[in-house]
Amino acid sequence: MSERITPDTEPDPYADFSAVLRDEFSDVHPAATVTRCIEAAHYGALEVTGHAHPALVERIARKHLEVLALVASERG
Repeated sequence: MSERITPDTEPDPYADFSAVLRDEFSDVHPAATVTRCIEAAHYGALEVTGHAHPALVERIARKHLEVLALVASERG
């Protein structure tokens, strides 16, 4: 299902990898957690580098999700 673009909305630059990360981490994290990590990565990239290129946001979000998965596995 594709999102219809109107003059008031812009396409989500992270839509492609958002779905990939949701699928990749579905056995560990709910979709809401993945979304929150992507949002945190977006704002972190803006704060540190001044821009939020999708490849950078994906790398940061993936690291967040990996760390959260590691913590979850250690808790049992």
